[in-house]
This record gives sequence, structure tokens and C-alpha cells, in this order.
Amino acid sequence: MKKVNIIKANGETAIFDVEKLIASLKKAGASDNVALNISDQIEQLLYENISTKEIYKTAFSKLKKIARPIAARYKLKKAIMQLGPSGFPFEKYIAEILKHQGYEVEVGQIVIGHCVQHEIDVIAQKGNQHFMVECKFHSDSTRYCNVKIPLYIQSRFLDVEKKWKLKPGHGKKFHQGWIATNTRFTSDAMQYGNCMGLYLLGWNHPQNGSLKERIDMSGLHPLTCLTTLSRQEKQKLLNKMVVLCKDLNSDKSLLQSIGMSESRIKKVMDESKALCESSKNI
Repeated sequence: MKKVNIIKANGETAIFDVEKLIASLKKAGASDNVALNISDQIEQLLYENISTKEIYKTAFSKLKKIARPIAARYKLKKAIMQLGPSGFPFEKYIAEILKHQGYEVEVGQIVIGHCVQHEIDVIAQKGNQHFMVECKFHSDSTRYCNVKIPLYIQSRFLDVEKKWKLKPGHGKKFHQGWIATNTRFTSDAMQYGNCMGLYLLGWNHPQNGSLKERIDMSGLHPLTCLTTLSRQEKQKLLNKMVVLCKDLNSDKSLLQSIGMSESRIKKVMDESKALCESSKNI
């Protein structure tokens, strides 16, 4: 096919790469035949300067008709961005991922530093490790964390660390500040983080252990992935501090509490269970 320019979410122009589309479909769990079939259909619909948003929307629509669990995984990045607007569900989500990895976690804690007190999004501990995690949630994929954010977080962490080290048994522990975001970091932010020993967790950063990889490995998908829930229903559940799909699998009272009918509850629970089960095989 002829080369077609596409417009990325950040406004940049690139040449459409069908192999990237196929890879993203297969990563979500689509079979080779399904991925090739959908990519062929999309190639027929391409036009100059089509947006990646429109390509994604078309692919998602076609996937949803074939298998909702695959479509749910395909929309993961967008689903994370629907955890807003307050940002607290994202903090709880990050805590759940760390908890799955064996950490003891606390969310939204007030901590006394050496100089002043701080509200910490997530505190995570495991063995000799003690982390202060600050979460930066963005509902816009074009918004990056610039160097001002790690500069600010590192100064807060140093104040907290100085006090932490005075606790019994903490003098020799490994303390570290983290920043977790659902988007990306600028090059200056990453350079500063590496220089200062501040751990930066972004959608595709670091290369091993990015947020996306941690979600794939844990299978902890946010309920905003589900295609059987309306936007209003998702928000009602988030307001109740329900974040994970797996929380809906065994407790239908959560869905009853937002006024859903039994028939719709079954559809939502069926999709949620299928998503959680299929994720184990990815």
C-alpha cells in the first residue's frame, strides 16, 4: 500500500505502520487471523493525516464485536485515563499493583518530615525496602511530567527520609522516592531522576517494569476497561472507591448498589470474569 501520514496524539506526524497496529492487537490477545483481518480493514479506510485516535476507535469497535475481553485490554491506556478527575482512584490503583507484588501499602497518609508534614499518596514497604510514592495522574495523553515535578518530589522525599531514618530499625533500610504517572516523563525529568536515584514509573518507563508491563503481569485491570459499563456507572463505582475489575467478580452487591438490573449485572460480571481469566493467558 502507499505511504499514509497519520497524526499522533501529541500532534506529530508519522508514517502509518501496519506492523505496530498488528502488534498492539495481538498484545491485547487477538489471534493472528483476527489481528490481520482488522488491520486489513483499517488499511482500506486510511486517508492522509488520519488521527491515531480515529484508527484506535475503529480497531476497538471491530474488536468489541469479536471479543469484549480483548477489546477491554486493547483500551487499557484510555481506561487508565478514565480513573480521574480527582486522581485518587489512580493512587489506589497504583497501591493495588504494588500490593500484588508483595508490598505492604498505605494510601493517603500524613507523614511528619524533618521540617514539615507531608501528605503521601502511597507508602510501600517490603523487606528492607521503604518507598514514598507520589502519583501524577493525567486525563490527557499529551501531558508529560516535566523536570519540575521530580525536583519538587525529591525535596519532599529527602525531608521525609531524614525523619524515617530515625525510626527504630530504619537506619539501614533502603528508602527511595517514586513518581508514578499514567503518561510519560520528559527527557530532563528522566535525567534528573536517574541522577538523584528517584524512581520514575511511567506508562512505558522504565524499559523493564513500566506501568503497562506491571499491569499486564498482574492482570489487575481497572473497571474502566469494561465495555458493558456506561461512563456514569463507572464513575459511581469509582466514587465508592471500587477500582479493579476483579472486585466485581465475586460481589454483585457493588453493582446492585448503583441501581443496576440483574440482567445487566450478569453481563458486566461475565465480561469482568472473562477479562480476568483471559489475562492469565497473555
